[in-house]
Amino acid sequence: MKIDNSPPRGTRDLLPDRVAARDHVLGRISEVYHRYGYHRIETPALEDIRRLRGGEGGENEKLIFQVLKRGLGEDVEAGTRVGDLVDLGLRFDLTVPLVRFYANNHAALPTPFRAFQIAPVWRAERPQKGRYRQFYQCDIDLVGDASVLAEVELIEATTEALDAVGITGTTVRLSDRRFLSALAAHAGLAETEWSGFFIGLDKLDKIGWDGVRAELVEKRGLPATAVDEVRSVIEGLTGLAADQVADRLADAVPNLADEVVSDLATTVGCLADLDSTRPIRWQFDPTLVRGMGYYTGQIFEISHPDSSSSVAGGGRYDRLVGRSLGRDVPACGFSLGFERIVDLIPEVPARSALAVLFEADVPVSYALERARAERARGRETTVLRRSGKLPAQLNRLEAQGFTGFVHLRAVSDDGTAEPERPLGADGAS
Repeated sequence: MKIDNSPPRGTRDLLPDRVAARDHVLGRISEVYHRYGYHRIETPALEDIRRLRGGEGGENEKLIFQVLKRGLGEDVEAGTRVGDLVDLGLRFDLTVPLVRFYANNHAALPTPFRAFQIAPVWRAERPQKGRYRQFYQCDIDLVGDASVLAEVELIEATTEALDAVGITGTTVRLSDRRFLSALAAHAGLAETEWSGFFIGLDKLDKIGWDGVRAELVEKRGLPATAVDEVRSVIEGLTGLAADQVADRLADAVPNLADEVVSDLATTVGCLADLDSTRPIRWQFDPTLVRGMGYYTGQIFEISHPDSSSSVAGGGRYDRLVGRSLGRDVPACGFSLGFERIVDLIPEVPARSALAVLFEADVPVSYALERARAERARGRETTVLRRSGKLPAQLNRLEAQGFTGFVHLRAVSDDGTAEPERPLGADGAS
């Protein structure tokens, strides 16, 4: 019987060149985040199933890979609920684990606490192009600061990280869940109708206003006058400059709290200031919703013209930590779409890799000594026996990413070292 060696559906094997690209991205992002004073943490892949089902993960909670309890026998009693057999699950994002991490370790952590995570997550997706069951996320979070310093710093650090890996032409889209709630109330919608309103509005970029109106009025039964009022307000708030945000928001949504207006004005003002030193595109986007149920304040996404989905997203989630700790702790986070970023990056800088080829009459100790000297200089060096025709072997080395080689034929009587020769069109191959 033939053995199927392919990985499970929705997962991938990654060959060395793809891993090199991913390592390059991880390294650049980590360098930037470290410069901003953020430190990498690690959390377990497994979390308590009750925490994962806690109601903050939105649609992702339907995609949890559940783990059976240890010690179960081969058979279970008829009628046993699946929930009675499960106590753990694989994490579907990095925010829920961060909240538990902070609640468990807060006594040993500084305030505010700056952290980032780069790790795999798992979702029981239906496998298709661009959707995987195992993939990496990269999250940066600031816990313990209630001011807009958190929002501005996270946006600045994340856009700088994208610049560092060569992702240019991005746009930061910014809004606030408090604004959306005030807008819904201003339009006359009852609080019980807000959730459906947010879900419908979130589809605007895909189905347009006619589609949103049809969903909200015909399918969800919301008043047509309310939907039309929302559209009018949103269209009047599109394309604002930084110095227009405060006045226009206050006029368009009179019931919007002064604190919200001030926070948004401060954030866009800081982004406008940043643009004078490092080019950054931003826009206040009154249609931005973001689907996670735990956002309490400003929300943001970063879009790229070559990606159909955002390459990063996040926001403030002030009440989420409190559910685990028993007291509210302000928190704000940004998540990079790591897999999308890897697909967008330009060519990864070539590595400088040397192959030390030695013939059968060359002592192994001599080949190792030469390689040791190259590694001491910081050079990636691999020792290989000469085999087959030299041009063919050199072509294979070039295809593997080597940039140079040393051919050891025999130990030189006068002690002169064999010179390095380049690989490539102008080299020895």
